[in-house]
Amino acid sequence: MKARALLIAGSILAGLAVAYGFGGTAAFARMAQLPVWPFAAGLAMIALGWLVNAERLRLLARGLGPRLTRREAIPLVMATEFSCAATPAGAGGPFTAVYLLTRHGVPAARAAALCTVDQLLDLAFFLSLLPLLAVLRLGGQAPIALPHPLLLLALMLSAGLALAALALWKYRRLLSIAGRLLGVLRIRRARRVRLARVCLRFRDGIRLILGLPPRRLLAVYALCAAHWLLRYSILFVLIRGAGADVAWSTLVLVQMLALTAGQLSLLPGGGGTVELAFGALMSRWLDPATAVAVMLEWRFVLYYWYLLAGAPFFATRILRRGRRVALGARAGGA
Repeated sequence: MKARALLIAGSILAGLAVAYGFGGTAAFARMAQLPVWPFAAGLAMIALGWLVNAERLRLLARGLGPRLTRREAIPLVMATEFSCAATPAGAGGPFTAVYLLTRHGVPAARAAALCTVDQLLDLAFFLSLLPLLAVLRLGGQAPIALPHPLLLLALMLSAGLALAALALWKYRRLLSIAGRLLGVLRIRRARRVRLARVCLRFRDGIRLILGLPPRRLLAVYALCAAHWLLRYSILFVLIRGAGADVAWSTLVLVQMLALTAGQLSLLPGGGGTVELAFGALMSRWLDPATAVAVMLEWRFVLYYWYLLAGAPFFATRILRRGRRVALGARAGGA
């Protein structure tokens, strides 16, 4: 836990250092001049996004048997978002989601399948969003040259979906190759068989979810789109609140590029990297003080708030459970 806390602190400090480098003390003075309503609206949009994501999770989980209530789904979503924000590249999010779903009666392999389908829907949404951004031509604001960023993002998203489809289509061959590799590594046959069964259950879980009625899958996709449109519109609200006029499509692309760069960072939330990319891109439209002031609000709403609001739910559902298991094992050993 100390190492994770140090990583989070390092991420926040790196982001603040980059912000200071771009705007200096003038940025903090400019931030104090900004109206409160855009910031409050951003927090409200995040809360609405959590509700949307909870409903999306409930619809997917219902196809696997267990029925999650909204009271159960919302803390699960917030704990997962905290784990994403607290780990490099959001790597802890899927593991947290799978663990919490198993505590609600979803088998581990099926829980992993649910999270995989959920992320594939995210990829599909972003891939379908890129043509819209191209048609809008970034609101006629050409400083971010087309089609290079859009083409790069489209290639990355297409590659992710193609690899997932290939893995589902050629799963027998992949299992055979994996089995031979594990044999070379002298993994016992019984363990290899168990791993193969887990993979097959995972595959069956994905098929079960994708076999849901089309109306339900369409509803899940609509909720996925609603969540991301809400999240990517927060910067537009903050920019308007600062008195600037930048096209929504431009801001979506700026966020996609900045957050993609952050995925390559070794710090949670892409601390420092996201701010550096954001400042470099937004300097084309905003003066340094305004750009940094808006960036700090944006990062608070979409990163720091995830940590602050999600931490209690993560602590009560993950850490407390881990302590109970540890204490039970210690008592058993005594």
